[in-house]
Amino acid sequence: MILESIEAHHFRNLSGTILWSSGLNIIFGNNGHGKTNWLEGIYLLSRTKSFRTQRLQESIRFGEQMAYVSGKVSSGELRRDLQVTLQGSTKSIWVNGKREQLVRYLGQLQVFAFTSDELEVVRGMPEARRRFIDRGVASLRPAYVQTLSDYKRVLKQKNRILQDSIDTEMSSGETRDLLAPWNEQLVNLANQIHLARTDYIGLINDVLERGLFERREIQIRYVSSLEGKGNLHDYESLLDHRLHLRLEAEISAGRALVGPHRDDLEILLEGHEMRVYGSAGQQRSALLLLDLAAISVYNSCHHDYPLFLIDDVDAELDEERINSLLEYLDGRTQTFVTTSKRSHVQAFMSRASVYEIEDGNVTSGEQKTDSISTALA
Repeated sequence: MILESIEAHHFRNLSGTILWSSGLNIIFGNNGHGKTNWLEGIYLLSRTKSFRTQRLQESIRFGEQMAYVSGKVSSGELRRDLQVTLQGSTKSIWVNGKREQLVRYLGQLQVFAFTSDELEVVRGMPEARRRFIDRGVASLRPAYVQTLSDYKRVLKQKNRILQDSIDTEMSSGETRDLLAPWNEQLVNLANQIHLARTDYIGLINDVLERGLFERREIQIRYVSSLEGKGNLHDYESLLDHRLHLRLEAEISAGRALVGPHRDDLEILLEGHEMRVYGSAGQQRSALLLLDLAAISVYNSCHHDYPLFLIDDVDAELDEERINSLLEYLDGRTQTFVTTSKRSHVQAFMSRASVYEIEDGNVTSGEQKTDSISTALA
């Protein structure tokens, strides 16, 4: 899978079109000029989301009403034109000039990203680790996104009923009756999520056990919130039992207390939990190995490689590890690296395409800065 080119219009401070190399791409420039914005544009084109903000309207250039990012993607003989358009708080997605549904769009361009924000997977709250797993599952099975969406919708409705039961002093029996159909849906969807997540963690561990470019004893373990409560091999029956058992507690709390939205991922280095005992360097190494394992799993499933984005590489990794990483990635993934250090540019000039960025524009490298049509498809 190769991103041949990308075009941005009113997205952050970006303008113009960049023609990318199929190997290592170094995006170079001083801080604050838009290096990371180009990575964010690639990420948006892939996942229709940002790795920097939950509110996509914040990425529209100040004073403008809309923005878009488009790109040409190739995989073997297949070529596609992708576009994500932002207008206010809404977005639309396009494939070959035709509007597309999210589930059908995801997977057209697959990326994994190593950024400072992604370090929350290792050192942050459980939600970040659940997102890491869910992104990985969705990279293998895009339809999983719909399963997650359905689960969140059911959970939101259940929480609304539980809160209403407190606000209106609803009887316990009436609350039970209202919750019954939603709990039935929740059990089915939660079972699909649990199975998908545990299967994916098994695949990641298989890769970690074989070893990657660094020999570090990293293991991960999916930690269900129902662990120790019964037979997890029959998750559906166990969850149904726990929902009945905890119903009164949920009614008293006014929110759902049981389900995979409370699960976590344990990340261990040589038997020690990284979140608690890992140094900053060890946490970076752990995240990097998890990303590389996810890339390997993706390749095993699709017989293709995704893109790999590495933001501010010199801030997150030392020079020796950067060299080892880029050697490992050479010939595997199309890689995009941002750096403000000219020494990295000089060190990899022979095997990389370098794009110097100033005020969002490419001032050197493969580029096309002709005027861009503002007409949106």
